[in-house]
Amino acid sequence: MKTVILLALALSSLAAAASGTGAKLTYSKVFTGSTPPYFEITIDKAGAGEYKEDPKDEDPLKFQLSDAEVSQVFDLAGKLDHFSRPVESGLKVANMGMKTFRYEGDGKTGEVKFNYSEDPDARSLTDWFERIAETERCLIELERSVRFDKLGAQQAILRIEILRDQKRLVASTQFLPLLDRVVKNESFLHIARDRAAGLAEGIRALPK
Repeated sequence: MKTVILLALALSSLAAAASGTGAKLTYSKVFTGSTPPYFEITIDKAGAGEYKEDPKDEDPLKFQLSDAEVSQVFDLAGKLDHFSRPVESGLKVANMGMKTFRYEGDGKTGEVKFNYSEDPDARSLTDWFERIAETERCLIELERSVRFDKLGAQQAILRIEILRDQKRLVASTQFLPLLDRVVKNESFLHIARDRAAGLAEGIRALPK
């Protein structure tokens, strides 16, 4: 029995490796003076993601990307040869924050650091991670408002709506528990509850 179990585990590991499910992308940005001055995002091939604003954070925010979102992000990493070549432009430009792409998977790793890149795929991938960071900061603000500042909830929801209208909202279903909480709680302003209800309805209507 023990031999059978070990064989099954080995086959499972081989299958995961073959499908690339163990692959992981990491993006970090250090920009002193900005808000936040540091953040890091990790995404695996199954779409599970983590966001943190402190490299020592042991309880990062967790989110789940859709299959389509995962495909776009990992396809861009593939076009960049999984970060096995430089992407820095070399141009003399202002400090835009030191950014790092890292890939781990298929028994190999790749990493590049850059301030500014003219590579369209690097710029697109950077924008993807920046959108994720903007989304997670909106989530942090909404949670803070729901817990400690009910009058500020309307403004927090408005910022999420703006991000959605700009097509920069990512993994939007993560907002649903907080939005539903606002809708059901009469201690929030009526306009905030209406906004929360409309936003939640729109998110639920999105293609899965």
